[in-house]
Amino acid sequence: MKQRFVALMIVVVMGVAPGVAAAQDLPRVKPDAVGLSSERLERITKWLGSEIEQNKIPGAVLLIARHGKIAYFEALGKRDPASGAPMTRDTIFRIYSMSKPVTTVAAMMLVEEGRISLGDPIAKYMPAFAKMNVGVEKGDALELSPAKAPITVQDLMRHSSGFTYGFFGSSLVKKAYLEADLGNADLSNADLIERIARLPLAYQPGTTWEYSHSTDVLGRLVEVVSGQTLYQFEKARLLDRLGMPDTSFYMTDPARQARVAEPFKDDRTIGTNVEFNDPRVPRRAESGGGGMVSTAADYARFLQMLLNGGTLDGRRYLGPRTVAYMASDHLGSRVVPGPLYLPGDGYGFGLGFAVRREVGLASYQGEAGDYFWGGAGGTYFWVDPKTDMFVVFMMQSPKQRVPVRAVLRNMTYGAVLK
Repeated sequence: MKQRFVALMIVVVMGVAPGVAAAQDLPRVKPDAVGLSSERLERITKWLGSEIEQNKIPGAVLLIARHGKIAYFEALGKRDPASGAPMTRDTIFRIYSMSKPVTTVAAMMLVEEGRISLGDPIAKYMPAFAKMNVGVEKGDALELSPAKAPITVQDLMRHSSGFTYGFFGSSLVKKAYLEADLGNADLSNADLIERIARLPLAYQPGTTWEYSHSTDVLGRLVEVVSGQTLYQFEKARLLDRLGMPDTSFYMTDPARQARVAEPFKDDRTIGTNVEFNDPRVPRRAESGGGGMVSTAADYARFLQMLLNGGTLDGRRYLGPRTVAYMASDHLGSRVVPGPLYLPGDGYGFGLGFAVRREVGLASYQGEAGDYFWGGAGGTYFWVDPKTDMFVVFMMQSPKQRVPVRAVLRNMTYGAVLK
């Protein structure tokens, strides 16, 4: 009976759902037309169905595109396990850290215009960061040591700023971040950076990869330089032009609110003292590092633009060399991995996302030069320029976000036949 239910769900969502018209601008083809095996992709459908039957995840939306065409676009399971509402292709997800590439692209547009320089100290734009200290633990005490170098814009984009997140780990600096209540949704970006600037750094700038509020600070930088709020700038320069109507920070439209995906009630924690937010309730915060919502169809257009070298539907957003520069490793041997190195074996980090250095080492398939990132709520993407393919995976399950990604990678590459 459970298998029949999943099969019926797949049939229901095969129709074009309202709200995904923008994604249909990317042509739809049968998988075999772009070198993918229909039979092997069906394995993914069955695997996801099994995960849903076992109540590991409520549901998911998966989109696979190759050579500029959508070859697989399915929705399975439930959008909301509490109400029983079915998952549909136009379901809206909290994408959390998948907001970071969007913010970074927005900032790189300003770089191309000469309004920001990657080598500039961020204090040039935000004076509160002019004199920073690094927190050094001495027993149970935290001693402050002056930063030896300024934090640069490039540091923000590659997470080598010395900032951190309070909800990963238990150091005294992280404890200070938690006590500063940086996740308060009533803080504007201007308020947020004033609080961050008063906190000690976890590392000397430019030395260590540490996942952090760096992209939130970058979002404020976009505001300072552009004279607009982060969402105003992204909406006018990126989201509206790309055709991403369901990508934003908050939603007041009841029709859109009804399309929001929810996790299981016992799977709503994404970090220490951090629970799933409610994007239906507008707040002041516009977190460039983790505050957006989107759909698989919307995010697919963003990724296709990157895969195309900065252009989509005849409109250019970035130059091809800029995109290639972003998708290059910016760590080298100078910036070392911190204790929690999320890119993983075989990966460096570019500007806004992890970048694969070589085919081997990682425990899942990919090509040198592919780049990826994901969100704490369970969403995930990767772009593979060599294979001319990208994948968008949307679900809301923090507990399953890591194990699902590796399986999805290996099964997808298993379906690439030429």
